[in-house]
Amino acid sequence: MSDVTRLLLVGAAGRMGKAVAAAVAKDPGLTIGGKIERGGALEPALDNCDVVIDFSLPEATEAVCRACAAKGRPLVLGTTGHSAAQKASIAAGAEKIPLVYAANFSVGVNALFALTRRAAALSGNDFDVEVIEMHHRTKKDAPSGTAKRLLEILQEARDGVEIPAHSVRAGDIVGEHTVLFAGPGERLELTHRAASRETFALGALRAARWVVSQPAGLYSMENVLGL
Repeated sequence: MSDVTRLLLVGAAGRMGKAVAAAVAKDPGLTIGGKIERGGALEPALDNCDVVIDFSLPEATEAVCRACAAKGRPLVLGTTGHSAAQKASIAAGAEKIPLVYAANFSVGVNALFALTRRAAALSGNDFDVEVIEMHHRTKKDAPSGTAKRLLEILQEARDGVEIPAHSVRAGDIVGEHTVLFAGPGERLELTHRAASRETFALGALRAARWVVSQPAGLYSMENVLGL
Protein backbone atom coordinates (compact mmCIF):
# COMPACT_ATOMS: atom_id res chain seq x y z
CA MET A 1 0.00 0.00 0.00
CA SER A 2 1.31 3.47 -0.87
CA ASP A 3 1.70 6.38 1.55
CA VAL A 4 -1.69 7.65 0.41
CA THR A 5 -4.67 5.58 1.58
CA ARG A 6 -7.40 5.19 -1.06
CA LEU A 7 -10.99 5.27 0.16
CA LEU A 8 -14.08 3.89 -1.51
CA LEU A 9 -16.99 6.00 -0.32
CA VAL A 10 -20.38 4.25 -0.32
CA GLY A 11 -23.30 6.68 -0.03
CA ALA A 12 -21.18 9.56 -1.32
CA ALA A 13 -24.15 11.82 -2.15
CA GLY A 14 -25.65 11.67 1.34
CA ARG A 15 -25.10 14.15 4.17
CA MET A 16 -22.29 12.14 5.73
CA GLY A 17 -20.83 11.09 2.39
CA LYS A 18 -20.37 14.72 1.42
CA ALA A 19 -18.86 15.53 4.82
CA VAL A 20 -16.35 12.67 4.50
CA ALA A 21 -15.38 13.75 0.96
CA ALA A 22 -14.82 17.32 2.17
CA ALA A 23 -12.62 16.10 5.03
CA VAL A 24 -10.59 13.87 2.68
CA ALA A 25 -9.89 16.88 0.46
CA LYS A 26 -8.03 18.49 3.38
CA ASP A 27 -5.96 15.39 4.24
CA PRO A 28 -2.85 14.76 2.09
CA GLY A 29 -2.61 11.19 3.38
CA LEU A 30 -6.00 10.19 1.98
CA THR A 31 -7.68 10.19 -1.40
CA ILE A 32 -11.04 9.13 -2.80
CA GLY A 33 -10.49 6.05 -4.96
CA GLY A 34 -14.16 5.79 -5.88
CA LYS A 35 -17.72 6.79 -5.01
CA ILE A 36 -20.77 4.52 -5.03
CA GLU A 37 -24.46 5.35 -4.87
CA ARG A 38 -27.49 3.08 -4.63
CA GLY A 39 -27.41 0.53 -7.44
CA GLY A 40 -23.79 1.27 -8.35
CA ALA A 41 -21.34 -1.50 -9.22
CA LEU A 42 -19.52 -2.11 -5.96
CA GLU A 43 -17.22 -5.02 -6.81
CA PRO A 44 -15.18 -3.33 -9.62
CA ALA A 45 -14.68 -0.22 -7.48
CA LEU A 46 -13.10 -2.29 -4.71
CA ASP A 47 -10.06 -2.91 -6.90
CA ASN A 48 -9.10 0.76 -6.62
CA CYS A 49 -9.26 1.19 -2.85
CA ASP A 50 -7.51 0.23 0.39
CA VAL A 51 -10.49 0.69 2.72
CA VAL A 52 -14.25 1.24 2.36
CA ILE A 53 -16.33 3.80 4.26
CA ASP A 54 -20.08 3.21 4.15
CA PHE A 55 -22.61 5.85 5.22
CA SER A 56 -25.42 4.70 2.95
CA LEU A 57 -28.54 2.76 4.01
CA PRO A 58 -29.00 -0.36 6.15
CA GLU A 59 -30.52 -2.12 3.12
CA ALA A 60 -27.09 -2.00 1.46
CA THR A 61 -25.13 -3.37 4.41
CA GLU A 62 -25.34 -7.08 3.58
CA ALA A 63 -24.08 -6.55 0.02
CA VAL A 64 -21.31 -4.19 1.18
CA CYS A 65 -20.10 -6.60 3.87
CA ARG A 66 -20.22 -9.54 1.48
CA ALA A 67 -18.27 -7.71 -1.26
CA CYS A 68 -15.64 -6.36 1.13
CA ALA A 69 -15.13 -9.81 2.65
CA ALA A 70 -14.74 -11.39 -0.79
CA LYS A 71 -12.13 -8.80 -1.83
CA GLY A 72 -10.40 -8.59 1.56
CA ARG A 73 -11.06 -4.87 1.98
CA PRO A 74 -11.32 -3.34 5.48
CA LEU A 75 -14.65 -1.63 6.16
CA VAL A 76 -15.70 1.37 8.24
CA LEU A 77 -19.47 1.16 8.67
CA GLY A 78 -21.42 4.16 9.93
CA THR A 79 -24.92 3.17 8.83
CA THR A 80 -27.45 2.69 11.64
CA GLY A 81 -30.95 1.25 12.01
CA HIS A 82 -30.02 -2.35 11.13
CA SER A 83 -32.30 -5.36 11.46
CA ALA A 84 -31.16 -8.54 13.22
CA ALA A 85 -30.34 -10.14 9.85
CA GLN A 86 -28.31 -7.12 8.77
CA LYS A 87 -26.38 -7.17 12.05
CA ALA A 88 -25.68 -10.85 11.46
CA SER A 89 -24.14 -9.98 8.08
CA ILE A 90 -21.86 -7.46 9.82
CA ALA A 91 -20.68 -10.12 12.27
CA ALA A 92 -20.13 -12.57 9.40
CA GLY A 93 -18.09 -10.02 7.48
CA ALA A 94 -15.93 -9.30 10.53
CA GLU A 95 -14.85 -12.96 10.58
CA LYS A 96 -12.95 -12.31 7.34
CA ILE A 97 -11.97 -8.62 7.40
CA PRO A 98 -11.26 -5.89 9.96
CA LEU A 99 -14.53 -3.98 10.34
CA VAL A 100 -15.18 -0.87 12.43
CA TYR A 101 -18.90 -0.61 13.18
CA ALA A 102 -19.93 2.46 15.14
CA ALA A 103 -23.15 4.29 15.84
CA ASN A 104 -21.18 7.51 16.12
CA PHE A 105 -17.62 8.37 15.04
CA SER A 106 -17.30 11.57 17.09
CA VAL A 107 -14.44 11.53 19.59
CA GLY A 108 -16.66 13.46 22.01
CA VAL A 109 -19.53 10.99 21.75
CA ASN A 110 -17.22 8.07 22.41
CA ALA A 111 -15.93 9.93 25.47
CA LEU A 112 -19.63 10.23 26.43
CA PHE A 113 -19.95 6.44 26.17
CA ALA A 114 -17.01 5.98 28.56
CA LEU A 115 -18.28 8.63 31.00
CA THR A 116 -21.78 7.13 30.95
CA ARG A 117 -20.36 3.71 31.83
CA ARG A 118 -18.43 5.23 34.75
CA ALA A 119 -21.34 7.36 35.99
CA ALA A 120 -23.71 4.37 35.87
CA ALA A 121 -21.30 2.34 38.00
CA LEU A 122 -20.91 5.15 40.55
CA SER A 123 -24.58 6.16 40.83
CA GLY A 124 -25.97 2.68 41.38
CA ASN A 125 -29.70 2.08 41.64
CA ASP A 126 -30.37 5.20 43.72
CA PHE A 127 -30.51 7.29 40.55
CA ASP A 128 -33.17 7.22 37.86
CA VAL A 129 -31.65 7.25 34.38
CA GLU A 130 -33.09 8.39 31.04
CA VAL A 131 -31.66 9.16 27.59
CA ILE A 132 -32.78 12.11 25.46
CA GLU A 133 -31.65 12.53 21.85
CA MET A 134 -32.38 15.16 19.20
CA HIS A 135 -31.75 15.12 15.43
CA HIS A 136 -32.87 16.81 12.22
CA ARG A 137 -36.40 16.19 10.98
CA THR A 138 -35.30 13.86 8.15
CA LYS A 139 -33.49 11.30 10.32
CA LYS A 140 -35.42 8.05 9.97
CA ASP A 141 -34.37 5.86 12.90
CA ALA A 142 -35.52 6.71 16.42
CA PRO A 143 -33.99 6.30 18.87
CA SER A 144 -30.72 7.01 17.09
CA GLY A 145 -27.93 4.47 16.87
CA THR A 146 -25.95 6.55 19.38
CA ALA A 147 -28.87 6.54 21.82
CA LYS A 148 -29.22 2.77 21.43
CA ARG A 149 -25.54 2.37 22.30
CA LEU A 150 -26.01 4.55 25.39
CA LEU A 151 -28.98 2.39 26.38
CA GLU A 152 -26.90 -0.77 25.96
CA ILE A 153 -24.19 0.66 28.23
CA LEU A 154 -26.74 1.64 30.88
CA GLN A 155 -28.59 -1.67 30.72
CA GLU A 156 -25.32 -3.56 31.16
CA ALA A 157 -24.67 -1.51 34.31
CA ARG A 158 -28.25 -2.00 35.57
CA ASP A 159 -28.47 -5.78 34.96
CA GLY A 160 -30.73 -5.44 31.94
CA VAL A 161 -33.28 -3.05 33.46
CA GLU A 162 -35.16 -1.17 30.72
CA ILE A 163 -34.05 2.47 30.39
CA PRO A 164 -36.44 5.08 28.93
CA ALA A 165 -35.37 6.95 25.79
CA HIS A 166 -36.90 10.08 24.25
CA SER A 167 -36.39 11.15 20.64
CA VAL A 168 -36.90 14.58 19.09
CA ARG A 169 -36.89 15.13 15.32
CA ALA A 170 -36.93 18.83 14.47
CA GLY A 171 -35.34 21.42 12.22
CA ASP A 172 -31.74 20.86 11.17
CA ILE A 173 -30.31 19.64 14.51
CA VAL A 174 -27.09 17.77 13.69
CA GLY A 175 -27.16 15.65 16.82
CA GLU A 176 -27.57 16.03 20.58
CA HIS A 177 -27.49 13.29 23.22
CA THR A 178 -28.06 13.63 26.96
CA VAL A 179 -27.86 10.99 29.67
CA LEU A 180 -29.78 12.14 32.73
CA PHE A 181 -29.02 10.70 36.19
CA ALA A 182 -31.55 11.97 38.76
CA GLY A 183 -31.03 11.00 42.41
CA PRO A 184 -32.10 12.21 45.85
CA GLY A 185 -31.39 15.94 45.93
CA GLU A 186 -29.12 16.03 42.89
CA ARG A 187 -29.03 15.60 39.14
CA LEU A 188 -26.18 14.79 36.76
CA GLU A 189 -26.48 15.45 33.02
CA LEU A 190 -23.92 14.24 30.51
CA THR A 191 -24.50 15.96 27.16
CA HIS A 192 -22.80 15.97 23.79
CA ARG A 193 -23.83 18.43 21.07
CA ALA A 194 -22.56 18.22 17.51
CA ALA A 195 -22.38 21.54 15.67
CA SER A 196 -21.42 20.06 12.30
CA ARG A 197 -21.00 16.70 10.57
CA GLU A 198 -17.30 17.37 10.18
CA THR A 199 -16.67 15.88 13.63
CA PHE A 200 -18.22 12.56 12.49
CA ALA A 201 -16.32 12.65 9.19
CA LEU A 202 -12.97 13.22 10.90
CA GLY A 203 -13.67 10.34 13.26
CA ALA A 204 -14.52 8.05 10.34
CA LEU A 205 -11.24 8.96 8.64
CA ARG A 206 -9.38 8.24 11.87
CA ALA A 207 -11.07 4.83 11.94
CA ALA A 208 -10.14 4.21 8.29
CA ARG A 209 -6.47 4.92 8.93
CA TRP A 210 -6.53 2.63 11.99
CA VAL A 211 -8.45 -0.32 10.57
CA VAL A 212 -6.16 -0.98 7.58
CA SER A 213 -3.48 -2.35 9.93
CA GLN A 214 -5.77 -4.53 12.07
CA PRO A 215 -6.49 -8.25 11.83
CA ALA A 216 -9.98 -9.49 10.96
CA GLY A 217 -12.50 -8.72 13.67
CA LEU A 218 -15.40 -6.51 14.72
CA TYR A 219 -14.24 -3.23 16.24
CA SER A 220 -15.91 -0.16 17.72
CA MET A 221 -14.82 3.46 17.70
CA GLU A 222 -13.87 2.93 21.33
CA ASN A 223 -11.30 0.39 20.10
CA VAL A 224 -10.00 2.94 17.59
CA LEU A 225 -9.57 5.54 20.35
CA GLY A 226 -8.20 3.09 22.91
CA LEU A 227 -10.97 3.81 25.43
